[in-house]
Amino acid sequence: MSIALLIEQLLNGLQLGVMLFLMAAGLTLIFGVMGLINLAHGSLFMIGAFACAAVAAATGSFWLGLAASLVAAAAAGALIEVVIVRRLYARDHLDQVLATFALILILSEGTRWLFGSFPLYLDIPSLLQGAVPLPGVGQYQLYRLVIIAVGMIVAAGLYLLIARTRLGMRIRAGESDREMIAALGVDISTLYTVVFALGAALAGLAGALVGALQSVQVGMGEPVLILAFVVIVIGGIGSIKGALFGAILVGIVDTMGRFLLPKLLALVLPATQSGAIGGAIASMLIYILMALILAFRPRGLFAAQA
Repeated sequence: MSIALLIEQLLNGLQLGVMLFLMAAGLTLIFGVMGLINLAHGSLFMIGAFACAAVAAATGSFWLGLAASLVAAAAAGALIEVVIVRRLYARDHLDQVLATFALILILSEGTRWLFGSFPLYLDIPSLLQGAVPLPGVGQYQLYRLVIIAVGMIVAAGLYLLIARTRLGMRIRAGESDREMIAALGVDISTLYTVVFALGAALAGLAGALVGALQSVQVGMGEPVLILAFVVIVIGGIGSIKGALFGAILVGIVDTMGRFLLPKLLALVLPATQSGAIGGAIASMLIYILMALILAFRPRGLFAAQA
């Protein structure tokens, strides 16, 4: 096993972590401000991917598709918040789970009705095709490096938004005491719609970026949603910093586990068994990691102080 291959897998883990951050950041914003468990967040990921693929196919431009993914996911998020979610804030979490699970079924079938059951394919734009040399480790796919860069830029932008703007001040106040900011004259309904649309846009962006690496199909958001929930539990519910560190940790542990465990087990087991056993253990690693972190830090690594 070469150093170049090891570093390549580390970068793959970082790219997965950045994608999970885009999902988890919106999810933790929505839960932190609204106290809402949104199982339909994965469907917004899917909507972003389908919007990007459809617009890119119609116009021939990946960049127009990327813009469409943001607009479509944000618009869908705002519509869902105004029409359905707004009625759930005063209800208990079980009602929220049932309602947003129903949204998964509705959005999945609606997407299947619009685009059919066959997957769509989204090409990497020519500007981002190919690989770039990395000092001492060979080459790495340019598009994956761009995904990492985009995730880091979004993380910095979210930090500035939350820490340095009036909207961020209201979001932080809403996390701490929503009744008080409503009494001070802040339109809490509009704030909730903006936060929900922002979280949806981040999910749509993640879907569009990942859509060029895999097929775009109905139900593609649900596996990512499970990982996003693991990320926010590890990082701390309501914490953007926790979402970033938790996502990178989950991405690297998952990728390196699937890469290294079969190779390590091959040293003591037959090749026919090491792959299957290593893959099975690797699929559990992030949940084992979550259990260990919660055993010592029950509120996560960077729990938001409310």
